[in-house]
Amino acid sequence: MSFISIRQGSAPLILSIPHAGTELPEALQPALVSPWLARKDADWWLPELYAFAEALDATIIRTKISRTIIDVNRDPSGASLYPGQATTGLCPTETFDGEPLYRARQEPDDTEILLRRVTYFDPYHEAIAAEISRLRRMHHSIVLYDCHSIRSEIPRFFPGILPNFNLGTNDDNACDPTITDRVAAICGADPRFTSVVNGRFKGGYITRHYGNPIDGINAIQMELACRGYMDEPGSPTPVNWPSPLNTPTPILSILNTILESLLP
Repeated sequence: MSFISIRQGSAPLILSIPHAGTELPEALQPALVSPWLARKDADWWLPELYAFAEALDATIIRTKISRTIIDVNRDPSGASLYPGQATTGLCPTETFDGEPLYRARQEPDDTEILLRRVTYFDPYHEAIAAEISRLRRMHHSIVLYDCHSIRSEIPRFFPGILPNFNLGTNDDNACDPTITDRVAAICGADPRFTSVVNGRFKGGYITRHYGNPIDGINAIQMELACRGYMDEPGSPTPVNWPSPLNTPTPILSILNTILESLLP
């Protein structure tokens, strides 16, 4: 399917990139307030940042569809991953900053949400399941590494400034704690950067749904604060956001070390 990109590797490592997509189907664009708002909360530049994973022979799965159309990292039942905290749904109607994404009375209804789920959500998860099955036939255990990023300051979601590295393993229900500790140690080794484990971000639907360390499937979400690899403006506008990817960026070597540590 053209909106899903799959790079198959042989290593026991899958990278999922669910939120870097920026494509907006033409038929849905008239209902949106603006294309820029619809792309504002993308996980910018992650395919470029993690391009080195190909040399590790990792499998890389990503969707090119914007998370505004459907968020493939949300529970399809509509249940909140963070009860009592602000979050976005399966088909978001607001940006992270609370701005409306759709024109008045143009928000997707239940029928439209179901259509988007069948068209985009289900195929993405079928791809993940298929790659997990393929690699589990080759390896005793594998790691599903879910790649994310977010602006460092979003008061609606969290107070203050987010740490550079935010590891989520659903409180170690999704990942062997020894793997979590190994990655956390790498993130904490460089004093220029801050990190936290199972803080504000404990892992989204992908991490929680597929992570099953007893069955040899270790899932971990890495939420990067954008300032680690791009310049962040105080207030994003169509003129200044997204900022270009910083090259070189010092976190690249850390990410490389992290992924290498997940290989046998």
